[in-house]
Amino acid sequence: MNLLEQLIESTDYIGSQTTFKPDYGIILGTGLGNLAAEIEVAFEIPYSAIPHFPLSTLEFHQGKLLFGQLAGKAVVAMQGRFHYYEGYSLKQVTYPVRVLKALGIKGLFISNAAGSVNENIDTSDLMIIQDHIDLQPENPLRGLNHEELGPRFPDMSEPYSLEMIAKAQEIAKGLDIVVHTGVYASVPGPNLETKAEYVYLNRIGADAVGMSTVPEVIVAVHAGLPVFAISVITDANYPPEKVTKVTLEEVLAAARKAEPKMTLLIKELIASL
Repeated sequence: MNLLEQLIESTDYIGSQTTFKPDYGIILGTGLGNLAAEIEVAFEIPYSAIPHFPLSTLEFHQGKLLFGQLAGKAVVAMQGRFHYYEGYSLKQVTYPVRVLKALGIKGLFISNAAGSVNENIDTSDLMIIQDHIDLQPENPLRGLNHEELGPRFPDMSEPYSLEMIAKAQEIAKGLDIVVHTGVYASVPGPNLETKAEYVYLNRIGADAVGMSTVPEVIVAVHAGLPVFAISVITDANYPPEKVTKVTLEEVLAAARKAEPKMTLLIKELIASL
């Protein structure tokens, strides 16, 4: 069964469960999970029920699609995302983006947790992603291209919507929220980086590093979707003397600290559209 046939089966199933028509999609990464509480949920579907949908293997990621209203807009939110290090191909990791596009969304919002490799960006800061460096071991567009889904060679000169970045910066200023802009490097994981690798990432132009987002962005751009992405910084790793041993509990604690600011910014941005 090819990708188009899989998408038909997935969307047909969702359509059999709800007639809700979302305008925007949201991927709730680490640090934005509580945004789900802000959504007036009309319907939810567990990933396990959707044909061809992957299942998250992480205990701190939920696994369902939420359909509802957020800031007066119709949204569908992924409560839980997928990663290459879980054992999935990047085609599987990004399959939900294809499904959201097929459901009719006209814009995608992505959040993640990331480590800073910029000495001016600290733990629990927010960073709007304005560009990225793809260090993943494969590309989600590799293989047969379906022209119905997007072009063979999508342009990536503006993967993140400059209009939404500018609007988010204006909103953050009005809310007195400090927010950085920067370049996000996406690596396969699951291990964190060595000190030498943090230095390398800084030297090649990254401001933050994480294990997600870029594959989803590539597929969203291929599908013609405007993207807004934001990182919550959970640990500071540059210069090398700032590097300390980090536990998952510390990462989640740093994400929780920044989450209210992140949630407010996303809500206000969606409301402004």
